[in-house]
Amino acid sequence: MILLQSPCRYLLQVLSTRVQNLDKGVELDSQWVEFDDVRYHIQATVKNPNLLLLSLSLPTPPPETVFFGGLPQGAIEAIKAAYGVVLQVLDPPRDGYNLTVKLNLSKLPPDEDHKQAFLIKIASIRELVQGAPLRAVFKQLLSRGVKSDLNKIISLVHRPNESFFVFPQADKVTVIFPMRFKDSIDTVLATSFLQEFVEARRTAGLNNAPPCLWSSSPPKELEGSPDEALSANGGFVSFVIFPRHVEGRKLDRTVWSLSTFHAYVSYHVKCSEGFMHTRMRRRVETLIEALDRAKPDSEKPKNTEQTRSFRKLSIKDGRSNSNAK
Repeated sequence: MILLQSPCRYLLQVLSTRVQNLDKGVELDSQWVEFDDVRYHIQATVKNPNLLLLSLSLPTPPPETVFFGGLPQGAIEAIKAAYGVVLQVLDPPRDGYNLTVKLNLSKLPPDEDHKQAFLIKIASIRELVQGAPLRAVFKQLLSRGVKSDLNKIISLVHRPNESFFVFPQADKVTVIFPMRFKDSIDTVLATSFLQEFVEARRTAGLNNAPPCLWSSSPPKELEGSPDEALSANGGFVSFVIFPRHVEGRKLDRTVWSLSTFHAYVSYHVKCSEGFMHTRMRRRVETLIEALDRAKPDSEKPKNTEQTRSFRKLSIKDGRSNSNAK
């Protein structure tokens, strides 16, 4: 169910190139946007080629989502735990950005395989920051400890106008997605797709997958939420996550899959729409060809002028003409 790549490809390419050319001491200053909403800015000077400044700007959260210091809850703790001494969080961040960190490339692991794996982890900083609240909830589910936020709805965001809700309980966590679409055709296609998506969960091969439900009305867990959060023309999709779904290596994959679920649905809706347009164009072309074949042959123009033609006679034809005389 993963659509987007967890590591930023361009950031990974910049980091890999920088590590391979540290002895050249080239100045670096690059900005780019990923997925239309997350801005990156990476800088390095000639004097300190091992030190890089990486700034990250996240999309503006909707009113129902709570940010702490411009970042999701638990983001700073997750960064420190994941990167250790290689990465240092700067406070305050650069103007216009939610997060600025300092990378020390001299402290990367010496082994090439471990070094490349760590660079991939650095390039996945967006996943780490935006998935921090959801990851914290799932870790509490695994620990089965006493939690202060039980039975309290939590609002999270991955992209603008694509917030979703988390409802933690003692033995499970319910994740609810209000599906919003701007185009009416996308809404119809998404509704059909989501209904089939729920039906596919009932197949025998997906017994261990998280239970999935779709409803046109808000689930009971969202009672008391703001009206803006409950406006969803594509209905509501709910996933029920149990501890077995977030054990070990499943945790990161589950966090990223849920964080990008709306993008996953939008991608398949656009693909379905493009496929139907292609089939319609091919059908129209076939009908036009059939109509062209059905047209009657046009009448040939009559020759108004007399034309003379000459035919080469053989010797036999010449003798036969002489005998006829």
